[in-house]
Amino acid sequence: MIQAFTRSLAQLTDRTILAILLKVILLTVLLFILFGVAAYFGLVWLFAWLGWTDGGFAAATAAALIAILTGLLLFRIVAIFVLNIFSDDIVDAVERRYYPGRAETAKPPGYAIGIKMGLASAGRALGYNILAAPLYVVLLVTGIGVPIAFFAVNGLLLGRDLQDMVAARHVVDYRNLAAEWSLPKAQRFLLGLIAALLLAIPFVNFLAPVLAAAMATHLVHGRRKT
Repeated sequence: MIQAFTRSLAQLTDRTILAILLKVILLTVLLFILFGVAAYFGLVWLFAWLGWTDGGFAAATAAALIAILTGLLLFRIVAIFVLNIFSDDIVDAVERRYYPGRAETAKPPGYAIGIKMGLASAGRALGYNILAAPLYVVLLVTGIGVPIAFFAVNGLLLGRDLQDMVAARHVVDYRNLAAEWSLPKAQRFLLGLIAALLLAIPFVNFLAPVLAAAMATHLVHGRRKT
């Protein structure tokens, strides 16, 4: 795990990885901006419907707050969705540098599959966190229980997502992985937990998706070498 992390961190300086990282950051930010713009026009329409003739400033302020809050609450979901779109490029860059034989035999799933996987990931994240919401509420009294439960739930989800990003290049159906492409449960959870923690740190969270995808590549291929 440590070697996977250090190798992935070092490769962030590669031009290919930097270009992909820039795409992930720009598209993630763009999605939140578009959400804010949509919220603004929606609020303008709502205020006009309510008869508020001068609600432009209020709508702009409210839309900005909504965009910021949405970014804080949903950044992990949106970032992983965007990552799925470009995940094949990231995995390919890591494989070509460290596992050239695997890169040559890989069958890129394409952006359509990436979007499909991203939507599935976002759906699981929303669904499981909504299901866990009552647990989060109960654990509020403990002070520390909520973040522990949150990171545990999202660590489990992210570990699977990251593993599938790598396997999708090498299997016919990533939803039915052979044992050789599946990480051990403990290792997969630790990978997802690290990704979830990194995604919670301001500014580092922009690097986290690409770093986590690179780590997953090393772990999956490292397991197949043993």
